[in-house]
Amino acid sequence: MSRVAVFLGSDFLYRLRTDPVAVGALSVVTLFVLAAVFAPWLSVMNPHDPAQIDIMNSEMPPVWQDGGEAPFLFGTDAQGRDLWSAILYGLRISITIGVFAVLVQMVLGITIGLLSGYLGGKVDAFFMRLADIQLAMSTLMLAIVALAVFQAAFGAELFEDLAIVMLVLVIGFAEWPQYARTIRASVLAERKKEYVDAARVIGLSAPVIMVRHILPNTLSPLLVISTVQVANAIISEAALSFLGLGMPVTKPSLGSLISAGFEYIFSGAWWITTIPAIVLIVLILAINLLGDWLRDVLNPRLYKG
Repeated sequence: MSRVAVFLGSDFLYRLRTDPVAVGALSVVTLFVLAAVFAPWLSVMNPHDPAQIDIMNSEMPPVWQDGGEAPFLFGTDAQGRDLWSAILYGLRISITIGVFAVLVQMVLGITIGLLSGYLGGKVDAFFMRLADIQLAMSTLMLAIVALAVFQAAFGAELFEDLAIVMLVLVIGFAEWPQYARTIRASVLAERKKEYVDAARVIGLSAPVIMVRHILPNTLSPLLVISTVQVANAIISEAALSFLGLGMPVTKPSLGSLISAGFEYIFSGAWWITTIPAIVLIVLILAINLLGDWLRDVLNPRLYKG
């Protein structure tokens, strides 16, 4: 039987099909990811290209309101950009930052968690105290300090060019303890088992034992953590952009769009902030619902299906 046939008949897929909340959440996340990937083909314009923006079209309402025009489904923002197009490109940026920030967290957290759990002793004490210090400070506080210092040291122009890279690195470095603590706990349980003793007896080195034997048996909780952390990373990016320390106005994420339109919300142009905010809320809610379902399914003691 092929692997595809095994997967299609698996209990995991059966539980997914029979859970309407999980199906709905997965559908929404998939729809948003596809919209971000195919943004150049789905959008009316490229909101990052100043040549395609007409200031005379600024603050046009959505098509279902008086004054709205057909090409601009969700209306336009204060700069004359089509809001539908800006949301699609903003989704691309927000999801990219969320995914790559989590990859940075995983690399750091898994490496530190393996070393800490397997070696123990002073190595374990050092990394866990470092994690305690990191957890004592919020992600936003660390990110605000780091990004503000970078802007002050190298200028706002360079920051705008490297905004995505900086946000990925800052959010990634701020959240690694979540992975490190989880992996460490799993490694502490696995390293006492017989297959690890057998690997030592036949002469395998510590890195080989950690990567090839222990790590594959500690990965099940990482899927759940990663789902939640992607949502957290997207929220962190949106918050930083809202505070003016995230993506620039010329290359807006969802957070930048919400921030740019906030001053117009009481002047009647409610759609500039409200519609991107709704998109962000729906995306985060769907990711969190999917993460909750994965947590229940991958932990038999919690699953009640």
